[in-house]
Amino acid sequence: MLRLRIPDQDLWDPVKEKFISVKGATVDLEHSLASVSKWESKWHVPFHDERKQKTLEQNVDYIRCMCLTDTDPEVFNYLTEQNVKEIMDYIGDSATATWFNNAANKKTGKREIITAEIIYYWMTVYNIPESYQLWHLNKLMTLLRVCAEKNNPDKNKANSSQLAAQRRALNAARRKKYHSRG
Repeated sequence: MLRLRIPDQDLWDPVKEKFISVKGATVDLEHSLASVSKWESKWHVPFHDERKQKTLEQNVDYIRCMCLTDTDPEVFNYLTEQNVKEIMDYIGDSATATWFNNAANKKTGKREIITAEIIYYWMTVYNIPESYQLWHLNKLMTLLRVCAEKNNPDKNKANSSQLAAQRRALNAARRKKYHSRG
């Protein structure tokens, strides 16, 4: 969870040509599957679609969807640059110590567009409790990936045997090139 302080601000209103005072707030935000689901229900587009850039309005609305505290939604229109940086750092945080060897898991072909319903489906398949939808989304996605890899050990073995075959072929090519026996 991220606790964010949006400061009180005095801003210039060019229409009324006067300064206005905007009251800040302290808000608790959670980047979770529940937040993504709420956002996708409103916008009817996948949150994790890297092919399409979100509008400023969509990004601000996602921050509203992340909010756990009862807050005037208007306050999110007055986020400071520091607030936005904190939010982006929080969303990008892995929230786990688990890591994967990406060399063994190269992505090929088209990437699946992941929606909240796809993630809920994976949770159902792996018997992950519904309460985990409130976890930091990156941590939940890591758990789902761990479940997928642990439930498909043959995939990892195939990668090991493929790597060994590649090393044998490379060694054979070097032996041939340098007229060596190894």
